[in-house]
Amino acid sequence: MSVQHEAYLYRDLAEFVAAAQPFVEQGVAADETVLVAVRAPQIDALRSVLACPDDVVFADMVELGRNPTRIIATWREFIRHNVEAGRGVRGIGEPIWPGRGAAELLECQRNEALLNVAFADGPTWRLMCPYNVTTLPPAVIEEALASHPIIAMDGVRTPNDRYQPGLDRLDGPLPVPPPGAVEVAFTVAGLPALRDVVVTMASRANLRPDRAAELLLAVHEVAVNSIQHGGGEGLLRAWLDQDTVVCEVTDRGWAPDPLTGRERPPAAARHGRGLWLANEWCDLVQWRSWTTGTCVRLHMARRGPG
Repeated sequence: MSVQHEAYLYRDLAEFVAAAQPFVEQGVAADETVLVAVRAPQIDALRSVLACPDDVVFADMVELGRNPTRIIATWREFIRHNVEAGRGVRGIGEPIWPGRGAAELLECQRNEALLNVAFADGPTWRLMCPYNVTTLPPAVIEEALASHPIIAMDGVRTPNDRYQPGLDRLDGPLPVPPPGAVEVAFTVAGLPALRDVVVTMASRANLRPDRAAELLLAVHEVAVNSIQHGGGEGLLRAWLDQDTVVCEVTDRGWAPDPLTGRERPPAAARHGRGLWLANEWCDLVQWRSWTTGTCVRLHMARRGPG
């Protein structure tokens, strides 16, 4: 496996720093580029003890990983840029913390499992994923053990015999939409009606105009994918979940690549941008595809960045 993907189990901020500091400084000493993508308190605590903080790239995971489906693309571009410059890389990424909603948590867990698929080939690099065993539920820690081939705690790093390759355990159907969800079956001729539903839902949720426009574009792109690749038709379901608009598009198509939509399409590509753009625009995108059909669930909250 080209990515040395480890879960580091820690109990408090001091233990996080005790593990992260040597990991980062060893990378800098080896002339590797190091990206640390964690929350602001971890960034501040780690930066304060590093001998070389200006040699490290820091990113706030609350923003970078707001939609977890963007994380793999970030690592891919980071690796590509540095490998082309002749440098090795290593990283720290903590996408899961207390307060993540159930849907966000599930997509974070899928992202962790998909990292092993996305980086199975290519240059070798190290990725440490910290997990706070004090604040996270035991079930979350169990899933972390299932998705990381290497486990570390108290400074001891060992192969993980509880690692489970594959996505079957995380690939089940999404929760059923609520009974009051609006449903619209569509073909290419029905796209205006579909857009009307999204506009109405965005208005009911009081989305900012820019966020309403991005949601509308995302749903349109996904619906066009259904028309082009899902048998010429699809079904939109839309509802409000507290202050979030949720739009689900289903069709009869099948995309077997689990990494669909997680890498920026080439600039010259004429197709294949719909799901990528939806991931860029929305707060959360849940995508599942089986031989029986595909489901894309888009979330946009009233409050967003800025």
